[in-house]
Amino acid sequence: MRNYIALLRGINVGGHRKVSMQELRTLLSKSGLENVQTYIQSGNILFQSHIDDKTALENKIQNLILTHFGFEVPVLVLLGSELEIIFNNCPFSDDKKESSYFVILSNIPNENLIKTTSEKTYPDDVYKILNNCIYLFCSKGYGKSKFNLSYFEKNLDVNATARNYKTMVKLLSLSNI
Repeated sequence: MRNYIALLRGINVGGHRKVSMQELRTLLSKSGLENVQTYIQSGNILFQSHIDDKTALENKIQNLILTHFGFEVPVLVLLGSELEIIFNNCPFSDDKKESSYFVILSNIPNENLIKTTSEKTYPDDVYKILNNCIYLFCSKGYGKSKFNLSYFEKNLDVNATARNYKTMVKLLSLSNI
């Protein structure tokens, strides 16, 4: 049995794509996932499964949400140990890290796409693309950042979802790493 974390993108934001966490936990538990728990309303799911294929788990969760709630939601599934590596690889100093966002990517982007994408900069936003994560520090706050997930998804040809430092810390503590 392995410990997984599923990150959903774009649910319960501004009253759109509403997903009840209680309904979601019940739905996933009935589908065979075990010890399902959620953290806050933004789509953080911790669970256990005997399935070793993360893509199969992503597809399973995505299809269950589509069938039950009626809309598609991008899903990224990681092992707790993978989330820990992403967290620990943050290139920023501790004070910046605590104010950073971790933009987790569905896969490691092509080097040429990383190079081209990284050419775009803004004075108040600093980011570094390492493996399957973009570490993003926005000196004026994420809401005022010139960058958004769509920019990175389009230019890196990946799906992405962002979590702040506090959420990352909580998910790691809940995943029993």
